Amino acid sequence: MRFFNLLNRRQGKIFTIAFIALLATLLVQFSFDSDRFVGNIFQRITVAKAGSQQYPALGTANVAIGGGGYVTGVYLHPKERNLVYIKTDIGGFYRWNPADSTWIPLNEQFTKANSNYFGGEALALDPKDTNIVYIAVGKYTADWWQPQGTILKSLDRGRTWTKLNLDLKMGGNESQRWTGERLAVNPFNSKNLFFGSRQDGLWKSDNAGQSWTKVKSFPRLNDDIGINAITFDRYTKGTIYALAHKNGIYKSIDTGKTWVEIPQSPAEVNRIAIGNENTLYVTHAQGVSKFVKGSWKDITPQENKLAFNAVSVNPKNRDDVMVATYSDSYTQIFRSLNGGSKWTQQKRQANNTVSWWSDYMKSKPSVASIEFDPWNTSRVWLTDWYGIWRTDNINRNPVAWTNYQRGHEEIVTFTLVSTPSGALISGLVDVEGFYHDRGLNAYPSKMLSSKPHDFQDTYSIAYSQKNPLNMVRVGGSRHNNIYSGATSSDGGKTWNKFSSFPKNQMATRVAMSATDPNLFVVTLSGTQPLRTTDGGASWLAVSGLPNGFEGTWNWTQPLVADKVDGNTFYYYADEKVYRSSNGGKSFEVVSESLPHADWHSLKTVSGVKGELWLSLDDRGLFHSTDGGNNFRQIREVNRAYLIALGKPKTGNKGNALYLYGEIANQGKGIFRSLNNGQNWQRIGDKNKPIGNDPNVMEASSTEFGLVFIGTNGRGIYYGK
Repeated sequence: MRFFNLLNRRQGKIFTIAFIALLATLLVQFSFDSDRFVGNIFQRITVAKAGSQQYPALGTANVAIGGGGYVTGVYLHPKERNLVYIKTDIGGFYRWNPADSTWIPLNEQFTKANSNYFGGEALALDPKDTNIVYIAVGKYTADWWQPQGTILKSLDRGRTWTKLNLDLKMGGNESQRWTGERLAVNPFNSKNLFFGSRQDGLWKSDNAGQSWTKVKSFPRLNDDIGINAITFDRYTKGTIYALAHKNGIYKSIDTGKTWVEIPQSPAEVNRIAIGNENTLYVTHAQGVSKFVKGSWKDITPQENKLAFNAVSVNPKNRDDVMVATYSDSYTQIFRSLNGGSKWTQQKRQANNTVSWWSDYMKSKPSVASIEFDPWNTSRVWLTDWYGIWRTDNINRNPVAWTNYQRGHEEIVTFTLVSTPSGALISGLVDVEGFYHDRGLNAYPSKMLSSKPHDFQDTYSIAYSQKNPLNMVRVGGSRHNNIYSGATSSDGGKTWNKFSSFPKNQMATRVAMSATDPNLFVVTLSGTQPLRTTDGGASWLAVSGLPNGFEGTWNWTQPLVADKVDGNTFYYYADEKVYRSSNGGKSFEVVSESLPHADWHSLKTVSGVKGELWLSLDDRGLFHSTDGGNNFRQIREVNRAYLIALGKPKTGNKGNALYLYGEIANQGKGIFRSLNNGQNWQRIGDKNKPIGNDPNVMEASSTEFGLVFIGTNGRGIYYGK
């Protein structure tokens, strides 16, 4: 962006000096990471200019939020300084860029069809080749989740991936995802790999992943966790350990041909680290154990019978060990300099770099991994429920931990709103959502509520079209089953909770009258909707609609308000469109000839009464100009997965129409139409298709061409 500003505003000597400085910076960066250099050049060249604003190409950049999702592992290569990877539960994998202290996402080439590849089950590095990395991918093993997981291999540090011939159910977002590691490369023979699955036993490859065979000698396990860790003994060729979370620890001394259970091994084992020769450190549900000279010893810090998970041994001093409790509240971190005979609890301070992170988030909840840096053992990395931390002096008291989040964008979206004032407001999973007050490239200052985590999730946001500073949102907290909503009178900057809301009810969607901010309709999980005429102080019944969908995890958009007539609301369900003309008191069916689609979105057009767009996934896209009485199918659209309406192009009358889906003779992708669906133009970057189950699409009402796409774990993409 700075490059183009110089082209536009500077002349002569000033321009020359600035350009040389910029070029020098980029060349230095190239020496560290060539693909990041190319990416930076690409972003500078492919920005689109609109007035005084410049935006990246859609698919190449995220709205800056800063973490927000579970980082379940960190991996440091023993042969190259600063070669670091992280694994996340639903946001894919990243590689560290030391040149600018950012994380490079490694799953960007995957399409929506490969959304399962964003579930991180395991990662393994080839200890002899710095370019080779393997990842085991897959989100769920449950019967309701059809895709199988697999293992991918990269020969270029994650820039490109090749699928290997192993297809199993994997659970990157399931129980014990914080333990590990399930995938390992033999340090004595890089062609030899082992993978411990959740449901299908132990698997082995002897040709660097080209083919796999099941290890039939390993005991059959009948549980939902299976083998949660595999590790090779670096001192003894042929020795391997396998952690079966609910069944103990197994050992092989013949490179996996035969296995025996280590007697009296602890139950519910989480992680394992190799100490000195024939020495193991194991964390488990009851503490920390050490296996030395053929027997087990309880070395739990302070005899603290809590669950422990993360463990790391200093590669330069095998008696230097770190462990952490596993807790969703306050994490305790301990260090021993004599192999666990004596522990010191680490005092710590947080150097927080993300403006909105709460004290709870800074307490490092649910620590997944701790790793000493093999190139600088004063440096230690740590990952937890929300992100990545690092200290450069583990010997300091207190230990200062800094969170490194730039580039790591892992939030899950529920809703996005681009307001007439130009603001973006997001409704998110686990971190509530934001008024993005600092623009799209800087972290927002705070969560929506004045009290952090007052709402765990925000499911739906709406505003009054003729009074756009007046807004409403609904959401709540899954951990205590308390749900409600809030209103704003300053365009989403501050919020006040509803003064009342029915107990034991979950509000799922909301639509606000175009003319009366005190009037809005709310759908409820599994039951009849409600309406209010006094801004949420009291609630009235709504008649004529079916019960709302059940539960949290639903991204359909069935409810919407007309953007001109303040008494008109619309609703789609089960092949029918319903309309209310009396402020939501009652609804009646106005169209019942539409296809059925479980995934759908109903939207109204700014400035036009009665104009609706209805996307019905693989059943297509439909348009009505008479309040839903009649719909016309847009024949060129083979699939309408997501839609959005944005600011018209200068000289055009109607909203710009955006679609994530499939257009006849153009294939799948993201498209824009400027003439109500008659013609479509592909937008965005074909090589960065925005996969990982995109779940919401919004277009700016103030900047033509600016589009936002929220995902199921890769944050919010934006661009033109």
